[in-house]
Amino acid sequence: MLEKPPVIKPYRWHLGSIAWILHRITGLLLVFYLLLHIWVTHHVTEGPEGFNKVMSVVQQPIFLLLEIGLLVTVLYHAFNGLRIIIVEFADNGAGAHKTLFGIMMAIAGILFLVGGIPMFMHFLHVLNK
Repeated sequence: MLEKPPVIKPYRWHLGSIAWILHRITGLLLVFYLLLHIWVTHHVTEGPEGFNKVMSVVQQPIFLLLEIGLLVTVLYHAFNGLRIIIVEFADNGAGAHKTLFGIMMAIAGILFLVGGIPMFMHFLHVLNK
C-alpha cells in the first residue's frame, strides 16, 4: 500500500533566520565596499589627476548617502557578529539570543545616531551648496 506523502508546511520566519540572512547580506555588501575601496585607492598611484577624478565622483551626494548606508552595514554586521560569538561561547547563550539581539541592535542604533546624524547633516549641507 502506498503511503501518503508528508505535508509540506510553509516556512515560518523568525528572528534567528532574519538575523542570519541579514548577516550574510551585510557581509557581501562589505566585500563589495572593500573592492570599491581598493579601486579608489588604486587611483592614488595614477597621480593627482587620476585621484582627483575619482574623488570628484565619490563626493557626489549619492555617495554621501551610501556612506550612511555603510555605517548601518558595518554596525549591524559587527554587533550581530558579536552576538553570534556570545551565543556560541556563553552558557545558555542560545536561550538568550533574542535578548542579546535586542541589546546589540540597541547599542548599534545608538552608535548609528551618534555617527549618522553628523553624516546626514553634512549630506544636507552639500545639497544646499
